[in-house]
Order: sequence, then structure tokens, then C-alpha cells
Amino acid sequence: MVRASFRLLISSVVLGAASVACSAKPAMPPLIDSANAQRSAQNQTLTTSRRTAIVDAAARVARSVVSISVVSRRQVPAGDPMDFFSFFVPRTQERQIQGYGTGFVVRPGGIIITNQHVVDNADSITVSLADGRDFTARLLGEDPTTDIAVLRITEDLPVAAIGKSTDILIGEWVVALGNPYTYLLGNSEPTVTAGVVSATRRNVLPNNTQSGLYLDMIQTDASINPGNSGGPLTNSLGEVIGVNSFIFSNSGGSIGLGFAIPIERAIRVADEIVKSGAVRRAWTGLTVGDASSMRDWKSAGGVRIAEVTPAGPAVRAGLEAGAVLVEAAGRRLRNYLDWEAVKLDLHVGDTVAVRFKRTPAGAVESRRIITGDLPSVTAARVSVISGLELITVTPGVQAERQIRSDQGALIFRITDEVSRATGLREGDVIRWINRRPIATAAEVKSELGALGSQQAFTITFERQGNVASTTLSFR
Repeated sequence: MVRASFRLLISSVVLGAASVACSAKPAMPPLIDSANAQRSAQNQTLTTSRRTAIVDAAARVARSVVSISVVSRRQVPAGDPMDFFSFFVPRTQERQIQGYGTGFVVRPGGIIITNQHVVDNADSITVSLADGRDFTARLLGEDPTTDIAVLRITEDLPVAAIGKSTDILIGEWVVALGNPYTYLLGNSEPTVTAGVVSATRRNVLPNNTQSGLYLDMIQTDASINPGNSGGPLTNSLGEVIGVNSFIFSNSGGSIGLGFAIPIERAIRVADEIVKSGAVRRAWTGLTVGDASSMRDWKSAGGVRIAEVTPAGPAVRAGLEAGAVLVEAAGRRLRNYLDWEAVKLDLHVGDTVAVRFKRTPAGAVESRRIITGDLPSVTAARVSVISGLELITVTPGVQAERQIRSDQGALIFRITDEVSRATGLREGDVIRWINRRPIATAAEVKSELGALGSQQAFTITFERQGNVASTTLSFR
């Protein structure tokens, strides 16, 4: 038994050796093939490790990003700074100004979102694609309040994937795409920067240089510089969650304090502009001030109802001046900016639930306000001359526009040509013509109609709480 087993083992070994000898008989493969295979495997591993979520996110949205260049004309100081006369009567001259920004495609058919301040007062707008092609863009509409504008070009470009800003996490990775300092670069391919979400629901205090309300903003440390305005801020999936709009900086460049408009607000405004050319603002019929006005405005404490418009939505809901709103739409109100943020995202006809106190020690009550159209939107318009439309100041219009005068004619629409010729602006309230008080828009039309073709006349008007005059004549 032992011998038989031994012979079987030897046979197995010999057969195995024969098998090896047969397979080894042909020439061995070249060593270079083995090296190439090893290098290929290494490259594949390297490529995989480099293709991070940020790389994929940037690649996904980059196809939808465009560069925007704008040409406009502005009045700038002119003349010799040592000219004695110009010290008292500043001289200006019209100069062509070129500006730059970014946009991205949000709807089929070449519909592009950007910031309103990018295209403000534009005479011409050019959209440049990453492949170098240029297109003349048409401005479909703009909304200074939210700093959103909508453009259209004839090219049908890939639409950016739209995400949500409501579920973003503090500290999660984000990617900013745009065209900073475009005039210094030789192409229009977007620049990519990455960072994290630093904070959400940031309210930025208004100042005299901005017309927009920057409320509920997304704060990021992703580098944003001049020219990035209007570009997308995306999450790590390549979904747009915001529109890059401005930075805080003492140098003009990025210091890690960038802010983006929540994408839900931008899309809502853009869709309204595409549909009707303008944005309908929801009206609540009340104005507010901080309940903690005797302390620092930053202190928590709700917002005090300063005034309610007779027969307006707030009055119909049972609210009165003097009450303190502590919550709206499920959101705690710390100060008036929180209330403005709630209003900014309301649609006409929306119902907003509010909680309030009538006295400091009183119980918290609840009401539901059904919003309506702004009084200035529903008011009858009077066309005085071509390019100038007025509405009569009513209590509702006065409260909406925060006008000091309780009567007069508000300039609802004025063309750029008429504005340059008269010095008047949209929102001005005409109070007197040749010292004759004006109570309605119809009275302005009547007074101007009675003037001779060469007769000079003086219009006294209210602008942002101040009173000014201008002397004009018909030609």
C-alpha cells in the first residue's frame, strides 16, 4: 500500500512537470507588454483618485455656463478738476462703459439667468460660449429687488441641473463657476473654485448703493471675484443651489465672504419674467419696524406692526398697528429683515400664517393673511406724454412705496429718453406744477395740457423723502 501510494505521487509530479514544460516551450511574452499593463493600471488608479466629486460637479454644470459682456453709456465727471466753475456746477460727459459677468442656462430655448446689476442700463449684451462663439442676447426682463435678470439667445444650450437650497448643510462642499476678470483672459471658458457652505439665511443690511434685497443668502468661502456675478453655485452633485451675487471685501477681491441668491427664488423670478415680462409682488398691507427699537436692532424680539393699510390684507385678517409679529410662515422673526425675507418669496394669492402678540405680556395669537397685488399695480395709469405714466397716490400706494406725501401723482413708468430729458425718475411723486398743488395723476395731465408750447414750467416732486424741483419747457 505504501509503495502503490508512492508511485501514484511520483506519477502526479511528473505529469505536472510535463505540463509546465509544455507551457513554457514557446517564447515568453515581451517584458514591455507587462510594463504597459502595469502603467495602464497605475494610470487608471490615478485617474480614479483624481476624479473627485468636485471635478464631476464642475464638469456637469460647465456646459451650461456662459460669459456675459455689457456695453452701456453713463454720465461721468468731465473737465479740468481745477476748473473753478465746475466746482459749483459739476460738468459731466457721456462715456461708453463695458462690464462683465456670468450666467447659466435654466430653461430650453437659450433662457439664461444672471444678476440684474450685471445688465443694468445695458445698451447691448453679448453672450460668449466656452467654445468661443458669441451671440447677441435679448433682455427678457429684470427685477432689481431680487437682483435677477433673464436673457435669451438663439442657441439651444444644455440646461443646468437645478438642486435645492433648502436642505444644504453647513460645511458641505460647493463649487462656484464664473468668468472673473474676463477682460484679462483670452477665452470664455468658466473658472472653477471650490469651498464650503459657511452659513445660510444670511440677511444683508441694505445700503444706499444697492437696489436689491439680499435676504436668506447662502454664504460661502468659495472664491468669488468681479465677473463671477450671475454664475452658478452648485453642490457636489453638480446641481445649482444658488446664484453668485456679491462679496464682502476691503480689497476688491475675494476674502472668503461670498454670497449667493437661493436658487428657488431665482427660478421663481425667472419664470415670472419669461411668462409676463415682470414680477408680481405679493402685498400684505402692513409695514413693520423692530419690536426692540429701543435696543440694538439685532436683538431678538419680533417685529412691530407700524402701520396697516385700510381695507388691506392685514386688516381683513384682523391685525392692527402696534401688535408684534413673532412668527411668519413657520419662521421666527428676529427683526424686520426676516419679515422682508418672508415677503420676498410670497406669490400673489398666497396665504401666510402669522403669530403675534397684541401686548408684551399678552397671549400669542394666530391669523392667516391672504396676499394680494400691490396697490400701485392695480391703480389706474394715466399717460401724460409718450413714455410717461402716472398713478394717483392713495393710502395703499403711500404705504407700499413709503411716500411721505399723502397726495400727488407717482411716476409709475418713464422711459430712459424722457428721464434724461426731464431729470425725473420712476418712483418720484409730483406734488406741484408752478406752485399749484397736485392731488391726482389726472391733474398733472390737465395742467400740462394747458401750457403753451414754449412756456417754461416748474415741477416740484418728492424723491426718497426729499423735495426737489426741475424747470422744463415743451419744444
